[in-house]
Amino acid sequence: MPSRSCANLLDMASGDILDIPQTPRALPRVMTVPGIIADGDSDSMSSSCRERKIVVANMLPLHAQRDITAKNWLFSWDEDSLLLQLKDGFSPETEVVYVGSLKVDVEHCEQEEVAQRLLDEFKCVPTFVPHDIQEKFYHGFCKQQLWPLFHYMLPMCPDHGDRFDRQMWQAYVSANKVFADKVMEVVNPDDDYIWIQDYHLMVLPTFLRKRYHRVKIGFFLHSPFPSSEIYRTLPVRDEILKGLLNCDLIGFHTFDYARHFLSCCSRMLGLDYESKRGHIGLDYFGRTVYIKILPVGIHMGRLESVMNLSSTFDKAKEVQEQFKGKKVILGVDDMDIFKGISLKLLAFEYLLQQDQNLQGKLVLVQIVNPARSSGKDVQEAKRETYSTAERINKIYGRSNYEPVILIDRPVPRYEKTAYYAVAECCLVNAVRDGMNLVPYKYIVCRQGSPGMDDAMGIKTDSPRTSMLVVSEFIGCSPSLSGAIRVNPWDIEAVAEALNVAITMSDSEKQLRHEKHYRYVSSHDVAYWARSFMQDLERACKDHYSKRCWGIGLGLGFRVIALSPNFRKLSIDHIVSSYRRTQRRAIFLDYDGTVVPQSSLIKAPSAEVITLLNSLSNDPKNTVYIVSGRGRKSLSEWLAPCERLGIAAEHGYFIRSSKTSDWECLASDLEWKPIVEPVMKLYTETTDGSYIEPKESALVWHHQDADPDFGSCQAKELLDHLENVLSNEPAVVKRGQHIVEVKPQVRPPSLVCFVSHADTDMCMLHYALPCFTVCAICRVC
Repeated sequence: MPSRSCANLLDMASGDILDIPQTPRALPRVMTVPGIIADGDSDSMSSSCRERKIVVANMLPLHAQRDITAKNWLFSWDEDSLLLQLKDGFSPETEVVYVGSLKVDVEHCEQEEVAQRLLDEFKCVPTFVPHDIQEKFYHGFCKQQLWPLFHYMLPMCPDHGDRFDRQMWQAYVSANKVFADKVMEVVNPDDDYIWIQDYHLMVLPTFLRKRYHRVKIGFFLHSPFPSSEIYRTLPVRDEILKGLLNCDLIGFHTFDYARHFLSCCSRMLGLDYESKRGHIGLDYFGRTVYIKILPVGIHMGRLESVMNLSSTFDKAKEVQEQFKGKKVILGVDDMDIFKGISLKLLAFEYLLQQDQNLQGKLVLVQIVNPARSSGKDVQEAKRETYSTAERINKIYGRSNYEPVILIDRPVPRYEKTAYYAVAECCLVNAVRDGMNLVPYKYIVCRQGSPGMDDAMGIKTDSPRTSMLVVSEFIGCSPSLSGAIRVNPWDIEAVAEALNVAITMSDSEKQLRHEKHYRYVSSHDVAYWARSFMQDLERACKDHYSKRCWGIGLGLGFRVIALSPNFRKLSIDHIVSSYRRTQRRAIFLDYDGTVVPQSSLIKAPSAEVITLLNSLSNDPKNTVYIVSGRGRKSLSEWLAPCERLGIAAEHGYFIRSSKTSDWECLASDLEWKPIVEPVMKLYTETTDGSYIEPKESALVWHHQDADPDFGSCQAKELLDHLENVLSNEPAVVKRGQHIVEVKPQVRPPSLVCFVSHADTDMCMLHYALPCFTVCAICRVC
């Protein structure tokens, strides 16, 4: 039985089980260590100075097929691939290297030759993942577990979704390790930017960050990111979140997806985010991980070139003639359970049932793209689609009229473009979809071109119109403000929206179309790529201004980034100074230093008490415990320490030894009766919160409350208390999971009790876990 621990998966994936050939060194490394020049001649070295982007995706943007006659491989660019199109967003001088798998299996004996050829001709680095791992990685973990979960489908029972399989997860990690090895063969970590695409490679950043602490990594998720209630059901949820957080920039199509990701980070990892000057950032162990929200666009030039083909003109004429006198509603969807094709047909049926005048005049053309995965759910969706279409045609069809036309075959681009140009309305009814670019393509095709206008008999100066009915649950919906948004599950509402769309006045259709076309034409795929890369460069600009240390095992690895002024604790230096000096001041925090932060028992152990006595009994030492806790608790816990000084409640109460009297900062505490009922009100309405009463302060804690609700209530409580205490000698402060009210007068500094002139060595800046300026020796 495989271990449930994922701590050793990095090592497991890098073992001998993966016999992957090395990428030929046609892309030379540059100088990465002073005085050492990597392999490569002078000409190739000069080319490596170009700006370079490494785009990593599950599949390379290539077509591959074997020439049976010549028995060799034929490769060509996939012009429809988003990975290829995004190059338009980079400057012509930018060199783009692709890392990914081929869509075909290549024999092991041919892999080295194919890799060299792809590198020389296409700047592509193929990842030849072993077949058994590839099956479990892609068709297993990606398609059977991640993809359904990210589309809000939970495996409640074996008949509806496959449950978590740890062997598939291990294959996922192993495949990501293969990708990491290929990237590391060609990357120059000091200069190159790495852009990882989609959910297939979500732990890849951990492998790269472990090898190169300052590597520049961006990630874009092309699918939805589910809410925390759905995502938290994934047994490896933390490993995937931590993998993404090893990036510098994480991109999402919509704010909803980004909000769900941030909520997961907050609820499962305890991370908070903040927005500064329009940029959302997460602080992750000293590194700032930025969030990018921008939907991908289409390639305008590619679509317009297809629209101007003679074959497109001919097909548009044919379709126009075929549906003469009828209004066409178009749907273009993959065959899967999330595209809502059957719901679309039911809404169309309801529309025909409610308005008999539309019978014989309205046609729904549904183009069904081939399914991207196989399984019983796809077969069920296909059966339901065909049976519903057959029923509608049987009830409402006539000899020369078929209300539903299903085109279930590979449809070339020119034919789809012709249907886009003819259709008066486009209906996208998916119940969950990451982005969906069908509405964008429809808008551009309805804008037309001189050649298309001539073919369809449209005057060049005639107004352009289009109508969109789109689901609320697709990524492109927020960017289409002129579309009619619908809940795909509400059959009657979808039918009503279709009726509004086909009966709307041409002037309003024109206004909606113009608004959409301005957005789609200006926010194309090049704009998306350029904007993402600009934000990635901005996110990485401070990489070398911090000192970095890698910590953690396996997929829990992360990098701690600290200020360049940070000095790592040197035990030898402290011991040497300690022995050499005659007077020493030692200040220790309580929670997190004397007692572990996570400890349920807050009293110090016998061993700690012994150590404290050893320090404080030395006549050369002056030792203080500095804490925000009350003097009563500290007195009880530290009672065995006779000569130990205590500064309780952040210095409001101070005593130099057990036999000394407490010195108190006299202050007006008449504001307490005002504050307490207000805090009680918020405690009663916020489950998991509580009040910590102190002699000098009142503290409201919400660390055990719901993160979002607790934070919201803390903001409200802060505003409430500031209003009621506006004329009182008290200050309200908000800290990490707390709201505290304390006297306005500052407590005395410990400098008053320990003269620096009499002290040879101050250990405050060594003892405290936080980074602060020592009040005595002024050393950070």
